[in-house]
Amino acid sequence: MSKVQGGMKCVKYLLFVFNFIFWLSGLLVLAVGLWLRFDPETVKLLTGDGAPDTFFIAVYILLGAGALMMIVGFFGCFGAVRESQCLLASFFVCLLIIFGAEIAAGVFGFINKEQIVEEVQKFYSSSISADVSNSNGTAIALIYHQTLNCCGGSASDATSTLCADIPDETQDCLSAITDFFNERLHIIGYIGIGVAGVMIIGMIFSMVLCCAIRNNREVI
Repeated sequence: MSKVQGGMKCVKYLLFVFNFIFWLSGLLVLAVGLWLRFDPETVKLLTGDGAPDTFFIAVYILLGAGALMMIVGFFGCFGAVRESQCLLASFFVCLLIIFGAEIAAGVFGFINKEQIVEEVQKFYSSSISADVSNSNGTAIALIYHQTLNCCGGSASDATSTLCADIPDETQDCLSAITDFFNERLHIIGYIGIGVAGVMIIGMIFSMVLCCAIRNNREVI
């Protein structure tokens, strides 16, 4: 027999629906994380000896959050259906932990946003400065040119043989790198904000239902 009646029964089903949406959100976060990790353009730009890996650290945090959201969403659905006070309390704690992790990841991303871009810019600059004297550096520079449709990054690069035949209106690679990674970092940021909002709603629902179950037990 159901432990909650009336309005709390509505909260129970709302929590179940929320958890299903939360599970789907986790699947979406996981999918976006996998896209960012295995996106051919990103992989091309961040391969090679000495390539920075700070961007991928943020992506791995996103992947971990997505996987954890799917697990927690499943147990949240189960706890709502069973009206288990223990499972709902555990669900609340898990959401609180994920929420804290999201805040930490957001702070990490905000603090290291400029560092990520600067590391990639330095990696590109070191490869183009090697020019034709270093075949590996030349290959890396060409990958950036082809992927971002850019060339060069400073006044000294204008004389480089790699950019000799490039039209004047071509964007420099330092600006192209900034635009490319800012776009992807903004995606991570928007997802984090959306997930945080969803989790706050979930924590409220789970606490309301958990308290209702406990009150009904005391009445009985």
